[in-house]
Amino acid sequence: MNQPVLKTRRLLLRSFNLEDANKVQNLAGNYNVSKTTLNIPYPYESGMAEEWINPQSENWKSRTSVVYAITLSESDELVGAISLMQIDGIQGELGYWIGEPYWRKGYCTEAAEALIQFSFDKLKISKIFAEHLTSNPASGEVMKKVGMLHSETTQKVDRAGRMADIENYEIRNT
Repeated sequence: MNQPVLKTRRLLLRSFNLEDANKVQNLAGNYNVSKTTLNIPYPYESGMAEEWINPQSENWKSRTSVVYAITLSESDELVGAISLMQIDGIQGELGYWIGEPYWRKGYCTEAAEALIQFSFDKLKISKIFAEHLTSNPASGEVMKKVGMLHSETTQKVDRAGRMADIENYEIRNT
């Protein structure tokens, strides 16, 4: 089964394809986007987007992760990405990023609501967890808006090898 497309009021969540690579590099490679995450490298070099996109189809088929391109439904303009990673049949980790020109428009919350609903209804996931850098409270606001509850504050090594304060959230399928 191919990865299904998810539709919301303003968005279309679809699989990434290699034609998206340049836009991914431009959006995710923006320092202001990268610094809000644990994992997006900076600088985001040529070829990295293709390396990230290439395994996504196989990961979907094996049900270990699902990654969606967040696009505007009227234009198919790519605005970011949302994923459920580390799926083990019971739970998975929600992750997302939005390109800076599209911040504060509610796109991330809208996409997260759709992916959470899909994960509970179709993937039969019972728990979704997520984390954000404490230096990125906007990401935590998305988590709260979609019904996730704060579970703990921890520390992790960030992409630069430094310890970073992390807020952890979760939501359960009830």
